Amino acid sequence: MSTLTGVGVSPGVGVGPAYVLAYEATVPAPGSRHGGDAEDAAAELAGAGRALERVAADLEERGVRAGGEAGEILEAQAMMARDPGLADGVAELVEAGTAAARAVYEAFGHYRDLLAAAGGYLGERVADLDDVRDRVVAVIEGRSMPGVPGVPTGTGQPYVLVARDLAPADTALLSPDVVAAFVTEQGGPTSHTAILARAMGVPAVVACPGATSITPGTPVLVDGASGLVRPAPSDDEVRGARDAAAAREAVSASATGPGTTADGHAVPLLANIGGPRDVAAALEHGAEGVGLYRTEFLFLDRAEAPSAEEQEAAYLEVLDAFPGGRVIVRTLDAGADKPLAFLPPGAYEPNPALGERGARLFRTHPEIMDTQLAALAAAASRSSARLQVMAPMVATAEEAAWFADACDAAGLPSAGVMIEIPSAALRASDLAVRASFFSIGTNDLAQYTLAADRQLGALTGLQDAWQPALLDLVALAAAGAAERGRPCGACGEAAADPALACVFVGLGVTSLSMSAPALPAVRAALSRHTRRQCHLAAAAARAAASPEDARAEARSHLPGLAGLAL
Repeated sequence: MSTLTGVGVSPGVGVGPAYVLAYEATVPAPGSRHGGDAEDAAAELAGAGRALERVAADLEERGVRAGGEAGEILEAQAMMARDPGLADGVAELVEAGTAAARAVYEAFGHYRDLLAAAGGYLGERVADLDDVRDRVVAVIEGRSMPGVPGVPTGTGQPYVLVARDLAPADTALLSPDVVAAFVTEQGGPTSHTAILARAMGVPAVVACPGATSITPGTPVLVDGASGLVRPAPSDDEVRGARDAAAAREAVSASATGPGTTADGHAVPLLANIGGPRDVAAALEHGAEGVGLYRTEFLFLDRAEAPSAEEQEAAYLEVLDAFPGGRVIVRTLDAGADKPLAFLPPGAYEPNPALGERGARLFRTHPEIMDTQLAALAAAASRSSARLQVMAPMVATAEEAAWFADACDAAGLPSAGVMIEIPSAALRASDLAVRASFFSIGTNDLAQYTLAADRQLGALTGLQDAWQPALLDLVALAAAGAAERGRPCGACGEAAADPALACVFVGLGVTSLSMSAPALPAVRAALSRHTRRQCHLAAAAARAAASPEDARAEARSHLPGLAGLAL
């Protein structure tokens, strides 16, 4: 079997026999009904309630045993099982005649859709919700709760745990003595598999297609930094990977402090966060501030928008973590794949990604924007951090000016826009007349540039951030900003690629923001290359005709990456 590639989310090298977890949850049959009378409904409802509480108590007990960050994660899962909104949803379905197991499945489905649509950090909570749901359904149906049955704990050799995805309840009580590495086909950098693996100091690779096709028992080499998963490695391959990991760790550890190129050109390195709970990781990895504070977490799963007071508290908690530093907050990015019950589109949208989303929703619901901007201004007045506010989905100079005017009225002096639409990149100089700064969102910019839905796995190749057309637009946006003396950062996860980070600097990007664990490698990559090398790499990438060629041509001008084993 050839080498597999995923996303490395917990550094280090692990080697061991594959233990492939092939659990498939049981889906209660659609249309399942109970007896139909009031007595049947009461019995079904009581059964569902007992199952929800039993699962909550089990998760809670595991959390107590695990302690630390794992304990907090499991406690949060237990709260999902005890959520009054979920219980109400189950009761409503049961009273309408739906059998308890199916009612639980459908009630959880509503929340699942909301989280999945939000994407990012919140989207990665879907796996946690699914795990709670599957456990509750199993209890109602009289089956054993899903888990990791039969995991070999006495073989004398730690194994590589391979699965489509892993639930915190399955992994929280494991240890490096038992598990050499985690590999999952799903998940992302902020999934709980990633968080727990890092907390345990176990290498982990997520989003690794084909991982569960590895034959159980096959020796597997896992590189949690590069994302490589090698079945049946030779002794030389194992030795080489371990040597490379040691070298990479030493270099990354030596590159500390603010981001800068080898010749002293400053490139602030910032963190993408989804809420106050992500601040600790950002600080741990040396973030100089926040480059993207997604505020959606405050608004999802709500019948009404959060109050100004609630928002102010959440914003202030992040601002206070970076005294004197920069915190860039993105205003509510709703609509399309992030629907909100209290912000419905004005009419049916056949193509929601091209409809009323992001800043466009603010134009039809200005009261939501006014409350958010007022809360941000109030939080900024109580903190020494430098707050900057930016709007998503801005397409024209008129929209940029409208948002800047709204920020001025709220007392927010630094109003920027995200560059996610080709028109904004092409006419960046016009937008920069009123926008104080830009931040490039590479995922949406690729989606709209290549006409490739970012949620379709079949179009992943077109979403490749090394697409030369995308690099051209990044260069245009940076040049437009520079023409007006404005900074232009990048906050899409493409900035987490150390090679691409150097290319972005060469294209004129002035700051980089990414998930916290990626910061050390990017800091090390920048520190090993001059600004001229970054320029040469950028020019070579733009001159290429394909993402593969762009990547290869750029790396030929970035020799320091080899020393990082990247």
